[in-house]
Amino acid sequence: MNTTPSTSTINVKQVAQQTVFSILFTISLSHLINDMLQSIIPSIYPVLKDKFHLTFTQIGLITFTYQMTASILQPFVGVYTDKHPRPYSLAIGMGFTLIGLFAASLAPGFGYILAAVSLIGIGSSIFHPESSRVAHMASGGKKGLAQSIFQLGGNAGSAIGPLLAALIVVPYGQFNVIWFCLIAALGIVILLVVSKWYREQLDLRAKKVIISDEIPHGLSRKRVIFSLGILLVLVFSKYFYLASITSYYTFFLIDKFHVSVQQSQIYLFAFLGAVAAGTLLGGTLGDRFGRKYIIWISILGVAPFTLMLPYASLFWTGILSVVIGLILSSAFSAILVYATELVPGKVGLIAGLFFGLAFGMGGLGSAILGKIADMTSIAYVFKICAFLPLIGIFTSLLPNIEGKKKG
Repeated sequence: MNTTPSTSTINVKQVAQQTVFSILFTISLSHLINDMLQSIIPSIYPVLKDKFHLTFTQIGLITFTYQMTASILQPFVGVYTDKHPRPYSLAIGMGFTLIGLFAASLAPGFGYILAAVSLIGIGSSIFHPESSRVAHMASGGKKGLAQSIFQLGGNAGSAIGPLLAALIVVPYGQFNVIWFCLIAALGIVILLVVSKWYREQLDLRAKKVIISDEIPHGLSRKRVIFSLGILLVLVFSKYFYLASITSYYTFFLIDKFHVSVQQSQIYLFAFLGAVAAGTLLGGTLGDRFGRKYIIWISILGVAPFTLMLPYASLFWTGILSVVIGLILSSAFSAILVYATELVPGKVGLIAGLFFGLAFGMGGLGSAILGKIADMTSIAYVFKICAFLPLIGIFTSLLPNIEGKKKG
């Protein structure tokens, strides 16, 4: 009996192990669309605040409602799809986002706004675990690079969203959110293409023609759980701080420097653009030098700049916010890949857990910080949040599951 693998099987294995950049950039584009549409909501907070006479507490509750619907479901979606992958759920998730945007454009009051952002949150909770699995499948072993390309799309979308909102919604009113439904429809079409490739990859795995590149780390279950806890604490510090920027940076600039709403959106765009650039840098450097080093530098290393920000002039506030975005954003790709290496074979669970926590901390942070802002001031919020990156010192407790990589 001939046991030599056929040429076609070998070729399939070689193709399966290559980095599929066409799919990585396509799923990154869909991530750009998804996160751009999500970022429309906080970008129009000044419009909603004026139209419906909302307090900062209500603004925080809008973010809290969206982020919690986007976060609570994600780990459950991830656990389910680890066992039962659903390629076409990607397009379904974008469909929820489309419906939510349509509802947001027509919402006549605070309660309706909460319902609309809940739908957008559900769309996000479906999108992230499965799209992270697609990026993992297409990585060809370059997991940090793949996750960074995927995250780059999301961060770029978060940066573009406020700029488009400043051009389309802020000058003309809430109803113009409806134009973004066309972009959501485009996202559905793109995700149908990705879903087809995803389906084909599942078929290859069912035929056992893809070789796993997972390397055992030899850690005990207790140590793995402890390490995941440390990573979750680091995600808390990162996204609680980011909540102060994404939800209240425009109000901070308007209050302290008396800039216009549109000018404040440009500063927010600059910050979010730096976040996008830092994300790509962090994943690439993590593949090269080791993810623990990047996590350490990213979280703790940003502290001096966050501590200076509340006391800076307008010019230096803009510069510091860009530096903060660049450094702080480099952590997430490294954290996510590090976590998948701690728990191999559970990409959906890890993606759902960490994306879910990121959204949850953003929502909780916005609600708490909104209440603090009402009780004190926006300036005080930025002063207390400046200390959050010091939590990065806990990175020292993470095990070295990878040596310093060369070349």
